[in-house]
Amino acid sequence: MSSESPIATPVRPPVEPGVREFALIAGLEALVRGATLAAYPLLMYRAWNDAQVVSEIYFVVGVLSLLTALGVPLLTQHMQRRWVYTLGVSLYVVSAGFGMLGGKWVTAALMCNTLAAATSFVCFNAYVLDHVSKTDFARLESLRMFYGAPGWVLGPALGVQLLPVWHGTPFLLAGLGAAAILGFIWYLRLGNGRAMSRQRSGASNPLVYLQRFFVQPRLIGGWLFAVIRSCGWWFYFVYLGIFAVQNGLGDEVGGVATSLANMGLIAAPLMYRWVQSTSVRRAMRTAFLCSATCFVLATLVSPLPWATIAILILGSYCLVLLDVCAGLPFLMSVKPSERTEMSAVYSSFRDVSGILSPALAWAVLQFTTVSGVFAAGGCALLLGWAIAGQLHPQLGVPGALRVRNTSQPDSPR
Repeated sequence: MSSESPIATPVRPPVEPGVREFALIAGLEALVRGATLAAYPLLMYRAWNDAQVVSEIYFVVGVLSLLTALGVPLLTQHMQRRWVYTLGVSLYVVSAGFGMLGGKWVTAALMCNTLAAATSFVCFNAYVLDHVSKTDFARLESLRMFYGAPGWVLGPALGVQLLPVWHGTPFLLAGLGAAAILGFIWYLRLGNGRAMSRQRSGASNPLVYLQRFFVQPRLIGGWLFAVIRSCGWWFYFVYLGIFAVQNGLGDEVGGVATSLANMGLIAAPLMYRWVQSTSVRRAMRTAFLCSATCFVLATLVSPLPWATIAILILGSYCLVLLDVCAGLPFLMSVKPSERTEMSAVYSSFRDVSGILSPALAWAVLQFTTVSGVFAAGGCALLLGWAIAGQLHPQLGVPGALRVRNTSQPDSPR
């Protein structure tokens, strides 16, 4: 009888996720969403043949998505966060299945896709707040967009180009990307979140954490910036393609214009360096004002369709600059004990913009053509410029480089 003991099987230690790991997750999600980004408006317009009906559907989907995002913290009280994250990413796979069916099933695909984005975004931001220090937030934002550039740049154009081959091709690519995300987040062994065990009973009740949100002006301001920025992208992605089709430019123009806009993500690290050299306030005001000018000008030159497309693409690069810096005021103000709840509030900017944008577009379309929607987006961006004027002039400036100015009120806003 042998006395030898069995050899113990080594257990792989969990990978400690950091900036690069989360940026990679964001890059994979960019592939998932980018592959269908330009295809959705075209397929929805083909299925319903009415821009107003498409706006109404987007409005309903936005409401459902908002309710989902606000309910995620409550769900995490009954399920581990990694399982909620898994559920959210799995909805991308379900969405791909509906999309491959074609026709009006694309409406169900859009709904699942939006709910997936809402759920996964809440969990993603909660994990970021757990594992990434505040000093690395801006670095993560720029690296996230850099990693996401291939998906956002190649995905929309490729998705539209492959539609004539088979309408389900963009959704097949999205489904494969979602499967890769699932594999990677389980490889990282993301847990339940460091702040979960410290949460008070009832803290994840939406009425409770929304009340805490509304008494913190810095969080409200940061959330508004994200909403307005998202509205600008919403008008660009949804209505540029419809504008091109209505003006006889073809289906491909929307996909190519979306990819060209997303090429700005490649310059995100350079934009991040510029933000570091100035201040968050100055960068945000510059981006809001320039993008607003481009959107309004696009409406004015709408009798020249190609000029309209070119101006909107230029304005989209200003929106990329907002992607780099507009989320920082909110992220820098979140208390550690409120990470999950406030991540849900922050992620709702997509859903709120998905409600406000189609509602505003529907109202504008009662009186004018699709080109008028761009002017409405420009007015919203101009509002963002005005609100950004209330930010502290040295927000985002490293402490060692700050210059105290007694003539300025020392207010966080």
